[in-house]
Amino acid sequence: MRIKKTHSVTIATLLCLTAGLAIATSSSADSRSGAKTVTFNKDVASILFKSCAECHRPGEAAPMSLLSYKDARPWAKAIREKVVTKQMPRWDADPHYGEFANDRRLSQAEIDTIISWVDSGAKEGEAKDLPPAPKFVEGWTIGKPDLVLTMPEEFTLDATGPDEYQYFEIPTGFTEDKYVQAVEARPGNRKIVHHIIAFIRSPRKDGKPLAKFKDEAPDKDSMQYKEGFLRRTKMDAAVYDDGCAIPKEELQKRRGQGQEGTGEWLIGYAPGNIVQPWEPGTVKKIPAGSSIVFQVHYSKVAGSVQKDRSSVGLIFAKGQPDKQVFMAGAANPYFQIPPGAEHHKVTSCFTTKDDIHVLSLTPHMHLRGAAMEIQAFYPDGRSETLLNVPTYSFAWQVTYQLKKSVAVPKGTKFLVTAYFDNSAKNKYNPDATKAVRWGDPTYDEMMIGFIEFTVDNQHLRPAAAMGSGSATQK
Repeated sequence: MRIKKTHSVTIATLLCLTAGLAIATSSSADSRSGAKTVTFNKDVASILFKSCAECHRPGEAAPMSLLSYKDARPWAKAIREKVVTKQMPRWDADPHYGEFANDRRLSQAEIDTIISWVDSGAKEGEAKDLPPAPKFVEGWTIGKPDLVLTMPEEFTLDATGPDEYQYFEIPTGFTEDKYVQAVEARPGNRKIVHHIIAFIRSPRKDGKPLAKFKDEAPDKDSMQYKEGFLRRTKMDAAVYDDGCAIPKEELQKRRGQGQEGTGEWLIGYAPGNIVQPWEPGTVKKIPAGSSIVFQVHYSKVAGSVQKDRSSVGLIFAKGQPDKQVFMAGAANPYFQIPPGAEHHKVTSCFTTKDDIHVLSLTPHMHLRGAAMEIQAFYPDGRSETLLNVPTYSFAWQVTYQLKKSVAVPKGTKFLVTAYFDNSAKNKYNPDATKAVRWGDPTYDEMMIGFIEFTVDNQHLRPAAAMGSGSATQK
C-alpha cells in the first residue's frame, strides 16, 4: 500500500503509543498466563526419542544427534521447518492404504508441540522432567548381535571412475542349521556404500563343497552385458514396459538379467532402511555349511581413495522357530524410458503359488524413480492396494513393515506399477536426453517391488541348540 500523505508525530504521541503497546502486550501475556510452558525436557524430548533418535544419534546416518538438549538446541529452527513441512521424520507412503508398524509420522499434536517449543524460545526446562534417553547398542538397530560376520578383507575403492558392484563371500562355519530372529547389514563406510544385499549361499545338494563365488559375466546371448564391475541392459534388447505381458518364450530364454548363484535373500541395507526383528517364531533359516555373499554397491562420491569392511549381525531365535521368511522381487528388467518422459509407466507381476502372509513391502528404483504402487488381485475377484508411495526417494529407501500381516491365498497376482521421471524437471536426473534401461549403476534404472512373506502350513523342525553369548567372525 502506498502512503500519499505523512503527518508529524510528536514525542508525546510516541510515548503514548509506546505505553499503550506495553499495556496491550502485558494484557496479552496475562491472558495467556494459564497457557502451558513448552520445554525440551518435559514435552519435546519424548517425541524426539520416540521418532527421531534411531537415526539421529552418534554413529548413524543422520547428520546430528538429538539425544540431548545441548545437541538439539542449535537445530531448533531447522527441526521446526522439517516437521511442519513433514519432510521429517521421512515417510512417503500414502496413509490411505495399509497400516505399518514402522510408521514414523508425527501426530499433529506432536508437530504443534515442537512448533510451540521453538516459537517460545526453545527452552530447556527442569532437569527432573527429562525422560530417560533410549538405550541403543552402538552400531546396531536390532540390539546386540549373537554373531557378527565381517568381510574377510578390507576393500579399497578408487577415488574416480564409475560405480562398482563388488561381491564378497563370508563362510559361516555353521555345523548345524541356524534360525535367525533378527539380522542387520551394516556398512563399514557410509560415504561410499550405497547398498548391501546379503544372500545365503547354501551347500550343494550332492554334498560336495561349495566352489568359491565368482561374479561371472553374462552369456554373450544375454540381454545384458558387463561394463567394468557393472551389469547393464543392451539398448537393442527387447522392450516390454508392461512386465505382466512379457511372452513366455522371452521369459524362458531370458538370461543374465541379474547375478546368478548369489543364493537366497537374507537382508538388505540402503539409506533410510531401518530393520526390525521378525515376530517370535518367524525366522530366517541358514543351513549348515552355508556362506553369506555380500553384493555391495559402491559410489565414488568421496573424492578420495576410500576403504570399506562391511558386516552383518545375526540374532538367533531363542524359542521354537515356526515360519520361515522368504523374499520375492517382482521385477521388470525389460523396460525402456524414453528421453524426456515425465511420467513413464512400467509394471511387473508376481503370482503366488502358495497361501502366504505378507510381512513387508519395499519399492526400489534409482534416480528417475518417482512413484510406486503394489496391489493384490485375489482369485475371488477382489483387489486391494497394499502400498502406495506417491513420492519415492532414491536417497531414502524404506521397507514398509505391515502392522498386521496380510493373508494372501494361492493364485493371487501382485501388480507393481512404477512411474519414472526422465525429464529435465527432475533435478536428480543424470541426463534427460537419453533413453534409460535397467542396469546396476545409479545412472541406469531398476524397477523392483520386494514382497516379504511366510508360507502358510509350513512348520520348521525343532531348533538346534543356539548356544549363548556373542562372537565375531572376521
